[in-house]
Amino acid sequence: MDFEKELQRGVKLLNEKKYKESIDIAKDLQYEEPDAPDGYRLEAMVMQKQNHWEQSIEALDKAIKNDPDDGGLYNLRGFAYLSLEKLSKAEKDLKKAIDLDNSPSAHRNLVLHKIMNDNGTEAIQYLIGRIKQNPQDVENWILMGDLMQRGGQTEKAVSYYEQAKKMDPENSYVKKQLDTLG
Repeated sequence: MDFEKELQRGVKLLNEKKYKESIDIAKDLQYEEPDAPDGYRLEAMVMQKQNHWEQSIEALDKAIKNDPDDGGLYNLRGFAYLSLEKLSKAEKDLKKAIDLDNSPSAHRNLVLHKIMNDNGTEAIQYLIGRIKQNPQDVENWILMGDLMQRGGQTEKAVSYYEQAKKMDPENSYVKKQLDTLG
């Protein structure tokens, strides 16, 4: 078995929502290379797509044991903890993910954590800092638009969505938000 090709096939099946087939490949990969994180990561991703958060965390625990320096694994597990509303565990994992690889998705998940902790003002300040630090990350502009919209600040939300649209004119979510607010 070509491990990398099977992994790619498993991810492709996951994206096609063929979860059983993707899990079968994940299990085969785990059997083939039990010390590699990839089979466990694939299993965790399938579990998350199906909202099986506890099973995702179990798989990620194994993956992290095999590769404790992979920030993406901590980010995935942090998101699973967020979904279970285990906020202190989520925060710990998301900060670890940021420390390891400064991933934009971990930063966005940390913003979600702040919102879930009723720290909207802190979330906005954090996002403003992220936008200043990396103005080309369209997702930060979208998330700020979402925050403004939730806060009832429609004009500000529209301005953030318009900036996101300039950066990514084909983004269907941004188009939908602008159509709704326009």
